[in-house]
Amino acid sequence: MLHLKNYADTEDIFQTVFLKYALSSVEFENREHEKAWLIRVTINACKDLLKSFFRKRTVSIDQVINQPAPAAQDHRDVLEAVLSLPKKYKDVVYLHFYEGYTAPQISKILGKNVNTVYTLLTRSKKILKTKLGGDEYEE
Repeated sequence: MLHLKNYADTEDIFQTVFLKYALSSVEFENREHEKAWLIRVTINACKDLLKSFFRKRTVSIDQVINQPAPAAQDHRDVLEAVLSLPKKYKDVVYLHFYEGYTAPQISKILGKNVNTVYTLLTRSKKILKTKLGGDEYEE
């Protein structure tokens, strides 16, 4: 509980550690060795949970409550325009502008050539500019 600061996560770790204990084939020298093993496995499980991808990509409900109001109509228009793009453009635009990935990173994620990603970004910007009406939305 001291590491995780969350009762539900603490229960999950407790269950995980005792499942490892039950399935383990480790032979303990004495009760102290067994206790030390349980503590070490528990600490490692807590560390693994704290640095997991899921935990880094989520926020607590307390932070969500303090979020600003929904996006202005202009931003909704842009999002709707992005979502209306063909898939090959939509994926690249989303990864670049909404998730913050660079073109080389996107090329690895999508398995495309870096120059292809740059081309798709350029073409999608032209399409969006046409859909949204001009220079108003340029970077």
